[in-house]
Amino acid sequence: MKKLLLLTSCLVISFISFGQSTQGDGPFSQLIIRGVTLINGNGAPPISPVDIVVENNTIKKIQVVGYPGVEIRESRRPQLAPGGRELDCSGMYLMPGFVDMHGHIGGNSQGADPDYVFKLWMGHGITTIREPSGRGIDFTLDLKRKSERNEIIAPRIFAYTGFGQGSSEEISTPEMAREWVRNNAKKGADGIKFFGAPPEIMTAALDENRKLGLRSACHHAQLDVARWNVLQSARAGLTSMEHWYGLPEALFTDRTVQDYPLDYNYNNEQHRFEEAGRLWQQAALPYTEHWNKVMDELISLDFTLDPTFNIYEASRDLQRARRAEWHEEYTLPSLWEFYQPSKISHGSYWHYWGTEQEVAWKKNYNLWMTFVNEYKNRGGRVTTGSDSGFIFQLYGFAYVRELELLREAGFHPLEIIRSATLNGAEALGVSDKIGTVTVGKLADFVIVAENPLENIKVLYGTGAIKLTEDNEVVRVGGVRYTVKDGIIYDAKALLEDVKQEVREKKQAENYKILQPGVKE
Repeated sequence: MKKLLLLTSCLVISFISFGQSTQGDGPFSQLIIRGVTLINGNGAPPISPVDIVVENNTIKKIQVVGYPGVEIRESRRPQLAPGGRELDCSGMYLMPGFVDMHGHIGGNSQGADPDYVFKLWMGHGITTIREPSGRGIDFTLDLKRKSERNEIIAPRIFAYTGFGQGSSEEISTPEMAREWVRNNAKKGADGIKFFGAPPEIMTAALDENRKLGLRSACHHAQLDVARWNVLQSARAGLTSMEHWYGLPEALFTDRTVQDYPLDYNYNNEQHRFEEAGRLWQQAALPYTEHWNKVMDELISLDFTLDPTFNIYEASRDLQRARRAEWHEEYTLPSLWEFYQPSKISHGSYWHYWGTEQEVAWKKNYNLWMTFVNEYKNRGGRVTTGSDSGFIFQLYGFAYVRELELLREAGFHPLEIIRSATLNGAEALGVSDKIGTVTVGKLADFVIVAENPLENIKVLYGTGAIKLTEDNEVVRVGGVRYTVKDGIIYDAKALLEDVKQEVREKKQAENYKILQPGVKE
């Protein structure tokens, strides 16, 4: 009884101090979110005012309670049960929790611990992530279990193991591939992340994975793509592709390998990324017969594109990426060091990056975005992934930038929200649980004070710049509340925790962020 009284007392204190604590409140026997504008993940236009009733972690009622500009009659609203909790979100906007389909949980090289990464994600409304390989399946599954029990502040996690990871020897036969896939499933992984392998190995692994009912992703690395591209993967059972590698190769009509310079070396990061920026121009032109044929077949196979536009944006505008305003307050010293030009660190390919490379990449983007947008227009599934922690892209912030780049590609803002929510849930096979605000689904929400359809930038943790009627410059937006599993988190407090961690690291190391090549 004493323990129960103490817990109740702590809970009351938590309610009183809400907005200062990052630990979250709930779940509740009943939670009613009042007066929101609902932007659902199914492509439907917004509707308001709406009250949403949640019991523990399940949506029980979505009730329209009035009309814009008309006072709400209290008799029309759901009634709060004894012991329930109300969250007044009048005038705010509510969406399903965001799904990041390409979310690495930090890395030893970056010095980014899970707590740092998770708070940046949750502070931007990301309530579900798919990790396409990381520090090891045991490491990720431990975090996944803790997240499921809400013992840590973290999105729900879907763990995809890097193919061959943990094997004592290189997988060199189809039977070895099948055995590894079976063991991966026994460990509890949700799927596999491939990088490419000999055709017979890929065929066996994908077949076995499909038989087990698991899903898959692939970054079609250049070392194997000449004999196994995206179309071959999709035919063999791959469920999603990452980035765009392997897609131009499937669109080749007058060659079988990309036009590599004869002094090319894959281990030279500038060679690798510079020449990748010329690849789309070697593929079939948009809307030609072969281009259409490849697209239509991928769509017929229910294949998912996870483009991760943002992670390559520095290739077309390096200065923009490295001068992003959030680096000063939110990027760890170790992560900033990892981004610097290097012959060793992955993605640090700024050995001598100039106008020629950026112009080529801009052309690359135009062709790439044309394919992705038309894929969506023809009914293909496109998801939202960030791949943060590399190339000056920061967790959470990069996800919002990905939404902006989908807009640049031609997506309507409502199509962007669908990409970030329902499409991700479908690709993961959990659209019966998350992805839309629907009665019976889990209580995962993003709540923001400004209209994200009007200006996606209001989702950034740093907000959007706005000039008031009084000619005053202000910052508006930033996610206000992130709700995951029916637990309410103060998103701004989560980001403040990150800022404090970064301040402390800088003070301890006497560190100051400087631009590459600048000593003081």
